[in-house]
Parts: sequence; C-alpha cells; structure tokens
Amino acid sequence: MIERSVCEASASTIARWLAEDALKPWQHHSWIFPTDPAFLERAGPVLDLYQGRWQGKLLHPGEFVICADEKPSIQARARIRETLPPASRSRGQRVEHTYQRKGALTYLAALDIGRRGGRRPRVFGRSERRGGIDSFDRLVRQVMSKQPYASAHRVFWIVDNGSSHRGQKAVERLERRWPNLVLVHLPTHASWLNQIEIYFSIVQRKALEPNDFNDLTELARTLWVPETRSALSAGLAVMETEGGSRRRFKRVASADVHSTSAV
Repeated sequence: MIERSVCEASASTIARWLAEDALKPWQHHSWIFPTDPAFLERAGPVLDLYQGRWQGKLLHPGEFVICADEKPSIQARARIRETLPPASRSRGQRVEHTYQRKGALTYLAALDIGRRGGRRPRVFGRSERRGGIDSFDRLVRQVMSKQPYASAHRVFWIVDNGSSHRGQKAVERLERRWPNLVLVHLPTHASWLNQIEIYFSIVQRKALEPNDFNDLTELARTLWVPETRSALSAGLAVMETEGGSRRRFKRVASADVHSTSAV
C-alpha cells in the first residue's frame, strides 16, 4: 500500500490488493509436538475435570474446578497524541503509533468454570507489580477465603508449570495451607488446555487493545472494572471435551467477575 501511495482505501479495495499480493503472512498454521512423556496421563485428568469427573467418579455438586494463571508484563503505553474514536460511516479508530512507557504489571486470574446446566462461571482477578509465588498465593487466598470455596469438600486448581506453582513443592505449599485444595498440573507445553487462556484472550482483545493508558493505575482499573469485561456477560467461551479426547467450545450465558488490585 505504501508503493501505491494511498493512505485510505475501502475495505473491498484493500481486500483486492491483498488477494493480488504474492506474500500472505496471515495464511499460516503453527504446531507444537508434545515433549512431556506423560502427556496423555497428565492431560486426561484435566479433561475429565472439565467433564465433571475425577478418577472415574462424578464430582459432587459442592466441588469446584478452577483454572488459573498469570498474564505477565502488561505495559501501560501512553500515546503521545490523543486516540481518536471511530467516526460514524467514515473511518475506524485512530491510534498514535509513538508512545511513552509508563511501567508494567502482572495480571493474575482464576476462572471457576461453573457446572453445565447449573452454576455459572466466575472470574477472580488481581493486578500485581510483579508475578511470583507471593502474588499467586494472594490470588489463591482471594478465592479460597470466600464461600463457597472455603467450606467446599474439594476445589481443584488447574495450573501449568509456571515457576509460581510448579512441581511437588507447590502442591505441598498450597495443599498444606488449604486442605480442601487439589492442585492439578497440566503437561509440559500444554497451557493451551487451560481455560483461563480463553479469558486472557478476551481481556487482550476487548480491554487492552489499543494499549493507551496514562499510568499503571488506569491500566489496573481497566482490568478490574466490570464494564470492560462485557464479553463475559455476552457469553464466555468455555472449553469442554467429548469422549475424553475431542475438544470443542461452548458458549455459556454469563459469568460473574470479582477483582482486586495491588498496584
């Protein structure tokens, strides 16, 4: 488009130009080979939990499944010129490319996936200056100190192998502090099986883009203000399984949001 010396064009014109061009970088597929020798053994219990089962038995209605992780290094980028909103029937939103860095924070979130045909999903989130064991433990306390989780028979926490909740030490630390907590690790390089990643994708697309925040306080407020999570009230995509193998996505009616900030 630079070669054509055109700064504005209709959608149909741009589509035609892209179709004519030989390079199409958006048409690609990526993949990863499982490197965890116990991939099936570790993924199976997680997929069973999404179906409401554990070790071959149905979960009790008072048991809960939570997916948790952190989204690190979210930058606050203050644009050097004001962002212009979309104009009706004219143009889209305009965002200045040049910006000033105003710091970064880590966003931690836990998703109670709910229960099919019953309990709605709920999201708990918090903003921290940095990630790590202490930050993750504060997220766990934020959830586990509240009802119905505090008095539940079991609360399953599905996590990847990040440093703040990795290995047997994390199991012992968290289950000692919260006797009804069961920490379940995903296989190595299988964070895509964690339903919280779906929520992070919604946050990225619906709340953080375009990135134009004057400071970390504004960024943290954007992450926790319920209005910025309208995608949840419209319907949160929840990963489920069929027959323990094939994955599909199902839209649920709505989700509750609970958040705090340590920024």
